[in-house]
Amino acid sequence: MVAALPAAAETAAAPNQVVVAGTVPDEATRNAILARVREIYGAERVVDQLGVGQVVAPPNWSGYVQKIVSPNLKQVSRGQLVINGNNIELKGEVGNEAQRQQLAADMATALNPTYAVRNALRVAAQEQSVLDATLANRIIEFEAGSSVLRPAGRTILDEMAAALLKMGGKKVEVIGHTDSQGARDTNIVLSLARADAVRSYLAGKGVPPSLITTSGSGPDRPVAANDTPDGRARNRRIEFRVSQ
Repeated sequence: MVAALPAAAETAAAPNQVVVAGTVPDEATRNAILARVREIYGAERVVDQLGVGQVVAPPNWSGYVQKIVSPNLKQVSRGQLVINGNNIELKGEVGNEAQRQQLAADMATALNPTYAVRNALRVAAQEQSVLDATLANRIIEFEAGSSVLRPAGRTILDEMAAALLKMGGKKVEVIGHTDSQGARDTNIVLSLARADAVRSYLAGKGVPPSLITTSGSGPDRPVAANDTPDGRARNRRIEFRVSQ
């Protein structure tokens, strides 16, 4: 199960949604988890992509999941809570190191010793706000089903290149995302190809390639529902993350 957590403080026109996706063993577990997430974030913000399937969960798994989905998660921006059986991973950004450590410690305390918690939280870099303001929630567009940039996408990247060149050699990860249409494996490959295309374009604008890493998340980290054209368009995006 994956919960994609929203930013703690959203900018104008940001998605401001919590996407709950994955597979759970039964309808009762599904309803309980969704009720907990809606209780914390508000029903209007929760996008339900949670299904029921033939998966085996540890004893009392639903209860433990509801414990770790706590109001403290509101401190995490641009995050993901990934729950795979007894393995928990918390990703995203927090304001300081104390928050980073406390969130993972609280989560571990709420679980029994058979659970493993991986703390992948990071303290937000000041430079991140510069990149976020430059991108301004715009979507870098590509030709359909390909990694060829459209003119509007190149225009945005011209602005991103200028911002990156002012960041004093900070390293940045470029992450590609797709919607859920088509095969997941194909979308993973496409998302990475698009991230690589962005890296190549930025290099052509003078940004040293050594400062840019790339990855592709495919459809795994949606910021909107995939059942509408607008939602799918928002999920087909490029993300820029300043490295620590």
